[in-house]
Amino acid sequence: MAKHRKVYRFRMKPTKAQAHTLNRMAGARRWVWNWALSRRKEHYREFGKTLPMSALSSELTALKTRSETAWLKDADSQALQQVLKDLYQAYDNHFNPRMKAKFPRFKNRKRDRARFRIPQRVKVVDGKVVIPKIGPVRIYQSQPVDEPTKSATFRRSVDGKWYVSLTAEFEMPDVPLSPPSPERSVGIDLGLIDFATLSDGSEPIPAPKCFRKSQKKLRKAQRTVSRRKPGSKRKIKARIQVARIHRKTANQRNDFLHKLSTELVGKHAGLCIEDLSVKGLARTKLAKSVTDASWGEFRRQLEYKCLWNRKHLVVIDRWFPSSKMCNACGALNGNLTLKDREWDCECGAHHKRDFLAACNIRDEGLRMLAVGQTESRNARGASVRPRIEAVGVEPRIPRL
Repeated sequence: MAKHRKVYRFRMKPTKAQAHTLNRMAGARRWVWNWALSRRKEHYREFGKTLPMSALSSELTALKTRSETAWLKDADSQALQQVLKDLYQAYDNHFNPRMKAKFPRFKNRKRDRARFRIPQRVKVVDGKVVIPKIGPVRIYQSQPVDEPTKSATFRRSVDGKWYVSLTAEFEMPDVPLSPPSPERSVGIDLGLIDFATLSDGSEPIPAPKCFRKSQKKLRKAQRTVSRRKPGSKRKIKARIQVARIHRKTANQRNDFLHKLSTELVGKHAGLCIEDLSVKGLARTKLAKSVTDASWGEFRRQLEYKCLWNRKHLVVIDRWFPSSKMCNACGALNGNLTLKDREWDCECGAHHKRDFLAACNIRDEGLRMLAVGQTESRNARGASVRPRIEAVGVEPRIPRL
């Protein structure tokens, strides 16, 4: 039995008093972070070694007995102790060469987003989340929480809405999966105009382009922010309006991705996709469209949904010539360019670029499952220069 994590995220509906208490607990977290970071820096300058976490935890407990810091008693004790763990984890991430994290910095009240985490004792009962020191707070519960929760993170968005993320653990049996049949497998070719082209012959799924559609409204709201007087209440209201537009755009994108990924996982037993270099494409002139498409989030959803539903997900190498290889005779079309949406092979077969890529991705994924290997074929001996140039192989740049 293997343990897996699942996160439930709900929007909260606190009263004015409860929202005030949530803000106070977030402020206590920020204050403890700054105090602990300052103490650790002072200790290192004085003694030349790291202050142990146990000693810092004892000092935090002693602060509650002082008159000037007695207000820390109003916050949950585990939430404050969690701040120390987060600080020491931030130090470890900074000195770990693989993480490439920045050195921990002090939190500013205006820049730092209000948030805090409680490692345990938070549960959902009758459409309410029970929080220590606060009590039950109503939530928009979109789905039941069947597993016992381990920790809860509370976060306030830019537009002032509070959200809770509950982390739960569940076990799944380690049973090997049998390879799916070709009839129940599908290849998925991702793009910018058509978000996904499937190998089953169905109609391509058009890209929602959520950010593109909201740009006009966003530009108008941002111009309003720039015209408001700094520090005024009207400028704060204008910033909230901009945050609401961004939140709506993100919600629309997530809704599209979740519905599509759930439909594909429920309909097919095997899914085959390409290993796209999303970070690399996000540094090109297509950056806005690539980030708006959110291919990385779509792949992440497919990965955990296939795992939970006992389905296969095969990731094809990004240098696999899916658009240039004829699926009838196996020949490669080395003269194919990005503007060629259709092409004819010497064997007489006519191909549509995206549909051909989806079919080749499916065939390559089934081949990898059959032989039990993770490596896919490259351009069959053709010269390949990653990040610079590829001869005889397509780096899967989407069409304009």
